Amino acid sequence: MMSPRKKLGPARILGIETSCDETAAAVVEDGRLALSNVVASQAEMHAKYGGVFPEIASRQHIKVIDSVVKEALSQAHLELADIDAIAVTRGPGLPGSLVVGLNMAKGLALGSRKPLYGINHLEGHLYSAWVGLGEVNGNPPQFPLLALIVSGGHTELVLMKDHLSYQRLGGTLDDAAGEAFDKVARLLGLAYPGGPSIQKAAESGNPAAFSLPRAWLPGTWDFSFSGLKTAVLHQIRALAPDEDPSKLPTADLAASFQEAVVDVLVGKTQKALDEFGAKEVLVAGGVSANKALRTRLQADLKVPVHLPPLALCTDNAAMIAAAGYYRHSLKRAPFSGLEMDIEPGWAL
Repeated sequence: MMSPRKKLGPARILGIETSCDETAAAVVEDGRLALSNVVASQAEMHAKYGGVFPEIASRQHIKVIDSVVKEALSQAHLELADIDAIAVTRGPGLPGSLVVGLNMAKGLALGSRKPLYGINHLEGHLYSAWVGLGEVNGNPPQFPLLALIVSGGHTELVLMKDHLSYQRLGGTLDDAAGEAFDKVARLLGLAYPGGPSIQKAAESGNPAAFSLPRAWLPGTWDFSFSGLKTAVLHQIRALAPDEDPSKLPTADLAASFQEAVVDVLVGKTQKALDEFGAKEVLVAGGVSANKALRTRLQADLKVPVHLPPLALCTDNAAMIAAAGYYRHSLKRAPFSGLEMDIEPGWAL
């Protein structure tokens, strides 16, 4: 197993990410420095549906991916010939969206004769903590570390003992944390995506206003947020039987819900940290941008906590390029080459 202190060779990786509703491309140098990071978001396009409409997402990827990749190279002041390898999200994600990114990457790899690596989207989120935008992001995480992935589709605890080494400890049994934020935001009449909307509403609310459940699931490292979502629904029906959001104490409900989610995420991370003796904690994924979560993690955990820059919390290609750098440099590439296909349900 490689020592984390070993010096790796220099390399510039072009990353492409299209797992859901963000069309993204980036160039990352040596796994640490993002020379560019371009993201074309479809959030406004899907807002009226209260979630991502898969066919619309894939069609939009087709429209913009060529220009997004060109812009990423341009911002990095590089040509494709200057790139050492290409990394692309292979899964998990929406099949139609993944196909667009993978086919674009295959075309670029075939035309340029560059190595091509398929990256797990969750692996990418983990490596977002290694990347800095415009400058190297402080000291890199040190192994062994405990990683908490919190996003719209995933909530998982993972133990990393070295680069590209993952031991999944547990995950959500139902709704992911980000999915719960979206669903509760919809119940409260707040805008999609739910994470930023609930955070904003909660700023003026009382997190102790409502006693909402915490699913601790003793004896496991798993999570469950469906019961919390249902409890919010019952509160809404009790307060406003006609389900008119204008009659609700929205700020207090948002703050109480957010506090319940943060309590469980931080509490279970602390227990796993104690159990497995990790030296540091890494938190990544869209929900890692939540201010209340970031504050509690840094206040409650007595070890270094690595959080990505806010721009790298949500889906982006810099994280995919960073993960690709380690696969390329360490020559660990079981998923590579033009024969690759998408893997929509790919586990880490």
